[in-house]
Formats: sequence, C-alpha cells, structure tokens
Amino acid sequence: MKIKKSVPGRLEGSRVVLSDHRQVHRMLYVPVMAVLAAFVVFGSSSAAQAASPAPRAGLEASTTAQGGVTLQTEETPLTAADRDLVVKVRLAGLWEIPAGKMAMTKGVAPRVRQIGQMIASQHVRLDALDREAAKEVNVALPNVPTAEQRRWLDEMTDASGTDFDDIFVQRLRAAHGKIFPAIGAVRASTENETVRKLAQSANAFVLTHLTLLESTGLVRYEELPAVAPPATGPIAKAAARTAASGGIAIPVIWMILGTALITGAVFTTRMIRPRSFGGRHKGRLRSRSDDPMTTGSIPVQPVDNYYPQEGLRLSGPRSRL
Repeated sequence: MKIKKSVPGRLEGSRVVLSDHRQVHRMLYVPVMAVLAAFVVFGSSSAAQAASPAPRAGLEASTTAQGGVTLQTEETPLTAADRDLVVKVRLAGLWEIPAGKMAMTKGVAPRVRQIGQMIASQHVRLDALDREAAKEVNVALPNVPTAEQRRWLDEMTDASGTDFDDIFVQRLRAAHGKIFPAIGAVRASTENETVRKLAQSANAFVLTHLTLLESTGLVRYEELPAVAPPATGPIAKAAARTAASGGIAIPVIWMILGTALITGAVFTTRMIRPRSFGGRHKGRLRSRSDDPMTTGSIPVQPVDNYYPQEGLRLSGPRSRL
C-alpha cells in the first residue's frame, strides 16, 4: 500500500519562516529609510550652500540656443540696504558741505581750516556721484538734512574759537565712523552694479575723511560711539553651531540618527526574542528531526488503535478469534 506524501505539510514550516523573514524586513524598513532620509537631507543642505545661487527675482534673462549663455537684460532690483545707502550718502553731503565751508572761515587751527576745505570739495564730488546713481536706480533723494544734522550745524554756528574746532572735528569724526561700516556692508553684499560702484567711491571718500580728521589730534576716541561687542550668549552659540553644520543644529542631527538606530534595534529584538525564548511562535515550528518528509518515515499508528473498542461488534474473519 502506497502512502502519498502531503506536500502542504512539508511546506508548513518553511511558510512560517518565510513569513517571519518578511515581517522582520518590514520592521527594519522604517528605521533604515529614516537613516537614509536623514543623510539625504543633511547632504542636500550642505550642497545647497556650496552651489551657485539661483537666478535672482526680477532679473530677466535670455538663453542662446548654441552655447546656453544667460544674458542679463534688466538691472538687479535694490534691497532695503541699497536704498538706505543712496539716501545716507546724500544726507551726508547736505550737512558736511556747509560744515566744511564753515570750518574754512571759523576754524582756529590751520589744519582745521585746511581739512574743512578738503572735506567740502570732496563731498561735492561724492554728492554728484550719488545723485547720478539715484537716477539710474530710481531712488528719491532728500533736499534738506535731518533734524539731528541741523542741530549739529547750529552747534557750529554758535561756537567760536577752539570750541568750534573741537565740535567740528568730533561731530564729523563720529558721523563718518557711523556710516563707514554701513558702506562696507553694502559694498560686500549688494547685487546691484550701480550701488556697488557708489559704495566703492563713498568708501574711499569716507576713509580719507577719517584719516584727515584724526590728523588734527583733536579726536576724543572715548566719546565716540562704542562698537557693539560680538554676542556670546547661548543663542549666539547655537546659531554658530547651526551655521557650521550647514543650517541644521548638530544635536538635532545626532538625535535623528540615534532615534532611527534605536527604533531599528527595538523592532529587530521584538522579532527575534520570541523565536529564541519560546514566544508566540512556539508550537508552530517543528524540528527537522521530527519532520516526516526529512526523515523519510511516516509515523506509525499505535498498535492499540487496531483493537476494537469494548462493546463494538466485529464482523468478518476476525470475529472468529
């Protein structure tokens, strides 16, 4: 008598193992993809900083079909700092030209009279450059100095003798020192060619005036506006760490990576421990030595099962025994 082997019985154990493997792969998919996504985000943020800037807003361009060369057809729009510089250069001329002319007549020291004449004439040239630049970039310029500048001119008008020399030198030195860093910042950051040229010219004039005023020996540096010290608090340190890591704080990077790794370890442990210590898969897996298809033998039914149970009536040849 042939006994037909049961194919589904043979595949039962392998199906359970295959299902477990698929579940492990699914559990590991989430943390692995999280780690990969973190690296992609960090890499893209660093690459974006090193890459060339995108085309600026408001800049019209045309591309040739042969070489792919982009040509600018419109002036780059101004920023708020660009406009502020054009206005401030005009305001500087509105009060320093009359102040210089006043020093030419009221100054006691010959050096003060000489410097007054040089500052007045140079500001006339700078004012002409500023008005020309303002027309090109369409910036409206003031025609009168500010209230603070008019007060400085009133102080010089009321002063005489050496007091005038002190007021003239100190007021102009403080004003030039205040606008000097603003000119440098615009020169370094502006994208407008007209403003860049104006800032470069203004920087040369202001630097010359600073040197001339300091050559009088009348500058009281302790009375000049102090430069703001660099920030050293926790916010500044955090901002510095963020800038050094490409725009993302280093603790955040480690937190994301650590969370992804811990998540992967937890899911992996939860899938492996039940199989190792008799968890929820206990009883579903069979040893290879107990598998009838691997040993080549079929379990034999116990002999007692061949005897009739008490109370049953036997028929056939066996009933004679």
